[in-house]
Amino acid sequence: MSYPPPTATGPKVIAAGLDLGGTKIEMQVFNADWQTLTKQRIATPDSYPELVAAIAELISQNVAADVPVGIGAAGLIDPQNGKVLAANFCATGHTLPDDINAATNLDVTYINDCRALALSEAVFGAGKGHKTVASVILGTGVGGGVAVNGVLPVGPTGTGGEFGHCAASAAIVAHYGLPVFPCGCGRTGCVETYISGPGLERLALALTGRAMTSHDIATARSTDTAQVWGAWCALTADALRNLILTLDPDVIVLGGGLSNIDGMIDDVLAATKSAQIGDFAIPPIVLAQGGDSSGARGAAWMAAQ
Repeated sequence: MSYPPPTATGPKVIAAGLDLGGTKIEMQVFNADWQTLTKQRIATPDSYPELVAAIAELISQNVAADVPVGIGAAGLIDPQNGKVLAANFCATGHTLPDDINAATNLDVTYINDCRALALSEAVFGAGKGHKTVASVILGTGVGGGVAVNGVLPVGPTGTGGEFGHCAASAAIVAHYGLPVFPCGCGRTGCVETYISGPGLERLALALTGRAMTSHDIATARSTDTAQVWGAWCALTADALRNLILTLDPDVIVLGGGLSNIDGMIDDVLAATKSAQIGDFAIPPIVLAQGGDSSGARGAAWMAAQ
């Protein structure tokens, strides 16, 4: 999907943000009221040089040189050497922020996309007014973030929020007779390998022997793919239950491509209630107000600060 290139370089522009994921890059330009003036979406390139060039071109086409630009990107940056670890796009081992700065002659703000979503939703969206807002992106990969009073706590390793690389429940994996999948992070059995978009498709192949898209699985979840959807909901609920037991957030905000599945939030909410220990409650689980690219707004907000 591609929108016409915008021309939003006038005085109303306050910041711009890019949401960089495994399948798409979306750039959004914001005014002083933090409303989206324009946006442009392109497919994520398959090679690193093309990736840097595509990001630089998006920035140069859309905003003037004095506009703060933030990039919310899947993956992590090693604080010791500035190199990226990305399970879902072609930047692992590269100093992507430095290379973007060199290509644009700017000082862009670079933030993990899941943390950007948490910040965006805490300040502007579904988490506004809550003290502790946890976010989880269910897309090409799985990750999250936590905002407290509208601020992202910063730890020494930069890995906080990488919920997708916690181990999936061995009990649920065994119950459904699932294989243990290798993960792009270098480990095996990460929850991301089961509950991301590609993970849902792996579940279908393992349980039915058929290659199916996430859309096809969701469409047939009351009939042909009921077991697949049940396994996905159980694994997702277990991950959210662990998040609740660890952080006890006021609200959990879900984003990413799988969050667009009609009725997904109701199924996940019911499964998480069943997964919770004892008779304890769970916090509200809601969809991101900013949609599957809310991270662009969070990145822009961070840059503007």
